[in-house]
Amino acid sequence: MNLTKRLSAQRAARGAAEGGTPSAAARLGWLDSLRGIAALSVAVYHLALPFYWVPHGTRVPYYLDPGIFGVLLFFLVSGYIIPASLERRGDIRAFWVGRLFRIYPVVILTVVASLLILPRAHTVIADWGFQHALLSLVGNGLMIQDLMGIPNVIGVMWTLTYEMVFYYFVTALFAMGWHRKSAPIAVGFAAVALVLGGWISLGTISVNLTSTRHLVVACATIVLMAMACIMTGKPALTRTGAVLLGGLGLLLITLNSRATAFETMMIFATMFSGTVLYRLEHGQIERAQALLSCAFVVACGFLVGYLYNRGPALWRTWSESWMAWSFAYVAAWAVFVAGMLLRKRRFPRWLSWLGAISYSLYLLHNPVIHGMNWLLEGRGPIESWTGRLVQFGVVAAALLLLSYLSYRLVELPFQNLGRRVLKAATRPRSRASLIVAQTQTQTQTQTQTQEPADVADAEPSAEKVGATTP
Repeated sequence: MNLTKRLSAQRAARGAAEGGTPSAAARLGWLDSLRGIAALSVAVYHLALPFYWVPHGTRVPYYLDPGIFGVLLFFLVSGYIIPASLERRGDIRAFWVGRLFRIYPVVILTVVASLLILPRAHTVIADWGFQHALLSLVGNGLMIQDLMGIPNVIGVMWTLTYEMVFYYFVTALFAMGWHRKSAPIAVGFAAVALVLGGWISLGTISVNLTSTRHLVVACATIVLMAMACIMTGKPALTRTGAVLLGGLGLLLITLNSRATAFETMMIFATMFSGTVLYRLEHGQIERAQALLSCAFVVACGFLVGYLYNRGPALWRTWSESWMAWSFAYVAAWAVFVAGMLLRKRRFPRWLSWLGAISYSLYLLHNPVIHGMNWLLEGRGPIESWTGRLVQFGVVAAALLLLSYLSYRLVELPFQNLGRRVLKAATRPRSRASLIVAQTQTQTQTQTQTQEPADVADAEPSAEKVGATTP
């Protein structure tokens, strides 16, 4: 418990250091708690042990899939907080620097540690990754592998593809000044899922290894170009990069999704609905519009499961029945709304602590489970209640410890490094540099014809595209 208290104090101190107050940081405790619930649900589902401890427990995923529930709850939380983070910064470059230093370090740690520690017979790394190492590296490195026909190097990383494409959309909308249109966007995605969820073709670009290779090269080129434009910090180039990302994301989810069309579209409807709830809370949208939009999305989420999550679709959603998807979808919404209604109350510290380490926990739980299977190889099944509890307790303790160490030693240091990198990139130039720049400007002015005022004024301000640090 001292650990959770210390972590909560550190988070509150960081909130104050970044311009907030400890009370303001505490008000986000409900989001951390929801993250904790989501991560715990996914980890317990993959571990599967608790389902064998109660009568008919193994039938639970048939009626409500805990993995789908946890993932959708994660997506609601991301939808709520990610656009708000970008808008609060007002800086697309700073947003992406923060995201890159937030996401990649733990992924790299998990993949490298899995390769070095787990034997091939118990590896968590997809076999395809060993057979096509370079293609897998580039595809998963872009983190849009699930939309390019590239198997996820670690199974749970499929959700990071949708998280990344959501960043693409949020960036493009912000750059174009359309970021307040969350409600119609959420309704639009949900409507497409409802009408076309069982009709849109899957994987129409990456039909074989050659076409997959071509798609990866094309996507890598576009993403690198977009990021180069954004990192310049120049308004026009930032807008160009943002539009490239948004266009690429829209193209991929429409033409080359691995998941069913209804699941893909509902994921983005769900994330943008999370944004709608954020805008409702902060008075940025009319209550009637927000509630009607969210009600429509929830109804569509339930209906698409009933209509389309049958037969071959079950293999693509990794679920056992239409109920597994539909009931999990409604349950994720119910838990999120309950958390939002209770946001002014104090949540248990252990649950907030679990939310703080949830990203590491989410990525590390599969390697830990595979490691457990490796250590138990050749042993008979554990059938006694005492043995099962000990097994579960050891795995849970190892997972929590490793996740906390990852959070403390990898996540936080790299987030701080990202802030320092951004600060260095946006630091005002020295006096000598300014004098040189002024001299060059004066020389150019003397030798070039002055640009007409109306042309110069046509360049949008940095604030419009969020290209400068506020």
